[in-house]
Amino acid sequence: MNALRRAVLVLSVLSFVGAASAQPESADPSRAAARAATCESCHGTPERAPLPGTPYLAGQQYLFLETQMFLFREGLRDVPQMAGLFTGVTDRDFADMGAYFARQTPPRGTPRPDPTLHARGAALARAMGCGSCHLPDYRGQKHVPRLDNQPEDYLVAAMKAYRDNTRAGSDTSMNAALYRVGDDDLQALAHYLAHQPR
Repeated sequence: MNALRRAVLVLSVLSFVGAASAQPESADPSRAAARAATCESCHGTPERAPLPGTPYLAGQQYLFLETQMFLFREGLRDVPQMAGLFTGVTDRDFADMGAYFARQTPPRGTPRPDPTLHARGAALARAMGCGSCHLPDYRGQKHVPRLDNQPEDYLVAAMKAYRDNTRAGSDTSMNAALYRVGDDDLQALAHYLAHQPR
């Protein structure tokens, strides 16, 4: 990506996020129910797990969801499964869908963790300062996503994409945070995050 396109991307996202931060009060989750059902067929519901390699949207941070949908619509984040799904979707639709998912109950912890792997992941999360942005309980905040109890396979894939610089978006801090972190450490981190108490 050249410097001009990168600058346009940053300005577009910043202007969208600035406008979006005032929208939760006007957002109407009931308007999003039909459209959200399509999302839930892959992303699951509070009662049903998502497809393999797919994150939960239930309980995710409103501003994070809205920003990601904007990036998909504008072609600024490349996920083949999401290509074209937001064509013609308006910013108001994004506000409604973000509110719909943000107000759902977040997923519960998955079956018992491996004690050794869980402890290793906890130590890594502390050492790497994951809780400073994602908060100590990993529920996220504003544009920083909820990580707690997301599917382990999704977390591993997402962290590898950041580390290997194949995932782009509005923020490169995760690319830097995970730079040169080994696969075994990423697996331990994902295992720990996927098995949080609720």
